[in-house]
Amino acid sequence: MTASTRPPLDPASSHRAIENLIARYAELVDDGDFAGLGDLLADATFTGSGEPVSGREAIERMFRETLIVYSDGTPRTQHVVTNVAIEADEQAGTAVSRSYVTVLQALPELPLQAIAGGRYHDRFERRDGRWRFVERRVRITLVGDLSRHLRPGPAGGSRWAAGGS
Repeated sequence: MTASTRPPLDPASSHRAIENLIARYAELVDDGDFAGLGDLLADATFTGSGEPVSGREAIERMFRETLIVYSDGTPRTQHVVTNVAIEADEQAGTAVSRSYVTVLQALPELPLQAIAGGRYHDRFERRDGRWRFVERRVRITLVGDLSRHLRPGPAGGSRWAAGGS
């Protein structure tokens, strides 16, 4: 496609596509769809509290090894993403976003509660006409009872490598 035949750039459409990627991430975590997370973040580097992780298989493995999944196949969480701010450079095909995340969890023996809160810092690129994640950095600043959400890490301590989630 040449510059003269390219469709016009549409900032509103780009913002909506990026918002949808951010929402899709939350849905996949809450559904326990770690293969889907690997696909969504296949071109990205994910950074939580541990070392950065890149690539489909490594990201899928990180989530499988970090999050507790229950008999319904989910971690029994809801990720609520708010205060989404997106800055897109239509000409360059790049964007950054900032958002807040609150992670809720409920189990039969655990009443609904907020277990974590923090921020997502994301970078995106438009490739082949589609926006995709190239980086997700998770910074959790408020921590509640994660004992039913995260598998114990080395030396028996909790790890927050998956960032929430």
